[in-house]
Amino acid sequence: MKILVTDGNSRAALAITRSLGKKNHHIVVGEHKHPSLASSSKYCRECITYPDPTRQPQEFIDRIKDIIKEMKIEVILPVTDVTTIPVCEHKKDLEPYCHVPFSNPESVNFAADKSKLFHLAEELGVAVPKSFWLEEEGDKDKIGDKLSYPLVIKPGRSRIKTENGWLSTMVKYADNQRELNSILAAESPLAYPLLLQERIIGPGVGIFVCYNHGTPLAFFSHRRLREKPPSGGVSVLRESIPVSPVAREFSERLLNHLQWHGVAMVEFKVDQRDDTPKLMEINGRFWGSLQLAIDAGVDFPALLIDIIDQKTSQSLVKYTAGVRTRWLLGDVDSLLMILFKRRSKLKLPKGHRSRIQYLLEFLKLWQKNTNYEVLKWDDMRPWFYEFSQWHHQNKK
Repeated sequence: MKILVTDGNSRAALAITRSLGKKNHHIVVGEHKHPSLASSSKYCRECITYPDPTRQPQEFIDRIKDIIKEMKIEVILPVTDVTTIPVCEHKKDLEPYCHVPFSNPESVNFAADKSKLFHLAEELGVAVPKSFWLEEEGDKDKIGDKLSYPLVIKPGRSRIKTENGWLSTMVKYADNQRELNSILAAESPLAYPLLLQERIIGPGVGIFVCYNHGTPLAFFSHRRLREKPPSGGVSVLRESIPVSPVAREFSERLLNHLQWHGVAMVEFKVDQRDDTPKLMEINGRFWGSLQLAIDAGVDFPALLIDIIDQKTSQSLVKYTAGVRTRWLLGDVDSLLMILFKRRSKLKLPKGHRSRIQYLLEFLKLWQKNTNYEVLKWDDMRPWFYEFSQWHHQNKK
């Protein structure tokens, strides 16, 4: 089967390329520039380029339509928000020519909109952090004493579509009123509505799923052992764990309501005060730590192809707990932050490991059941490509 994988510079695209390439599918990797991380893999058969979807979303989708027709692509697997959302929005235009094994645009956009998602969660009895919405800039005077510090400030969407392309947003933290005022003063009006939440202290837990038109095929979960930045962000070392029954139930309530199709990640923080998973967000796309699920036994890209081929099983896919996957260069970046930045600057919660503890844990390079995400001995070129990009960036 001829499969187009977008966002070739993402680690998820590399995981998809390796997974499906090993199964003898013809993998075409796309990115707005060449070469890319995934196109460096020996499992990539062909490469294509397209306009940068963050800056030229309409030109991107027009080019994708042409590529699908010209190259006779049978399946398209978008990876990031800026490709998944437009591909889903044009699903009806694309499906006469190829399969788009993702949910409908209404469900994908609903899941990406934190305002709509958190209101739905409350209606369905899904636990969420104490929250307050600032609908527009002038609403900050309405906060009063509704929330206590520290606060997490989240734009309504991780990516915002504008006339000039996609705007990336960031989660920020405020320990007091002064810091909150400073953050709000610098925030773009496009980021509103803004979500102000109590900061939940506890481990992050992701529930990763694959649905076939409202029917779940697989649930997978991991815990983050280290992140970049260390205060919370992209996981650089993570471990497969049994699925939390409560988090799974919450995930099913939300995704069943949305009649989900395809893959999704439902992210929670387990509140150390009561051990309850509190909803953080839903990403209706592939996720950065996809390789761990594959290493543990849940091959999500292959499941999507099985849906297309009508080869899905009635029973949920099983996997092995205790498997770890490490993104080495991300882990290096996180270590450097710990070693050379002040804890107050990093916004580390109380009780976070010391510099020495972090260093000693980092130096455990080869452990049982630990796999490396990009560094694979049977496919080394992506590692060399990633290292050269990392080295170039850190020389600036």
